[in-house]
Amino acid sequence: MATFGLHFHELALKGGNRSRFERALRNNARRALAEIGPCETRSYMSRVLVTIEADVDPAVIQRRLAQVCGVSYVLRLERLPRDMEAVGRSISADLAARPPGTFRISTRRVDKTFPLLSMEADRDIGAVVVRETGRGVQLKGAAYDYHVSVLKDEVLVGLDRVEGPGGLPVGTGGRVAALMSGGIDSPVAAWRMINRGCHVDLVHFHSFPLVDRTTQEKARDLAETLTRWQYRTRLHMVPLAPIQREIRLHCPEALRVVLYRRFMLRIAERIARGRRCGALVTGESLGQVASQTLENLSTVDAVAQIPVLRPLIGTDKREIIDVARRIGTFDISIRPDQDCCQLFVPNRPATKTTRTDGDVAEADLDVAALVEEAVAAATSEDLIL
Repeated sequence: MATFGLHFHELALKGGNRSRFERALRNNARRALAEIGPCETRSYMSRVLVTIEADVDPAVIQRRLAQVCGVSYVLRLERLPRDMEAVGRSISADLAARPPGTFRISTRRVDKTFPLLSMEADRDIGAVVVRETGRGVQLKGAAYDYHVSVLKDEVLVGLDRVEGPGGLPVGTGGRVAALMSGGIDSPVAAWRMINRGCHVDLVHFHSFPLVDRTTQEKARDLAETLTRWQYRTRLHMVPLAPIQREIRLHCPEALRVVLYRRFMLRIAERIARGRRCGALVTGESLGQVASQTLENLSTVDAVAQIPVLRPLIGTDKREIIDVARRIGTFDISIRPDQDCCQLFVPNRPATKTTRTDGDVAEADLDVAALVEEAVAAATSEDLIL
């Protein structure tokens, strides 16, 4: 049997709604471990206790739990009697198996009736560890920090802290639809919304058969990776090539990419409404490319009837790459592909457009019919962890 403590921060600030968020966190912890086996969860203080019986390396389980949104960090726990001598011997046995280094004991009395104060418990446990191992105590910067929680009927000793993503549990923030290319930014934007508690549908636009299927393959791999964070994902694949051909034939060359984006929002909104999503999400960062100037973003947003969220709008590219590496999407995103927005790209794209520019450019298009055809041709699949 293995036991873990899931620590959280933001959930503790939820006041009267805290129980709902903790319940979602416990449910998500069970879903994260579903492939490994059933587990039990319960709340205590500002943490969740997870117990599982499985013949699996505890480090694997701990890493899974560290991917649960809402978790600040995960500790592997040893459950011991309320005997400081026994606690000290257990810590000594663990410490003796580790490379040389100083240690620290950090005790918290969850049960305030326990006769020893926290500092007294630290002293008694530390004395046993020094006696048994000869290791030195270091209160700041110790190589090994053992977290001791004294409960009513047992003591929990926390080891091997693994950082989690923080944020809020998936399922507490509503549903949104994210426009996801095969690039670096949009999967990170989708993950940011997952980490704020949203359940995210993914909408991918492709230009097959004018290009190959590499971008569709990448989109599915990215969706599978994001499913590790939200457990179930609806992936929508939408052909954009017919619309791109019409734009190339009837619209000013400089406005092509902006017009592509306007159609993407219209189509994604239709899909979002059918899925009861409250907003659209894009991976745009202000000024990163020509279509992402403030003016062009306003021209694109003008066609949307529901909110358009841009979690990365003020984020530096290096920050985005760091997050992509951390969540597991970066290596997929950098694989070569033929992105739909690279088809028929103008040599000199417009950077300062207006809503009127967009409306006039689309005047010769049957916008409603093109959107309807794209929605009808879209395919969807569910990916489940």
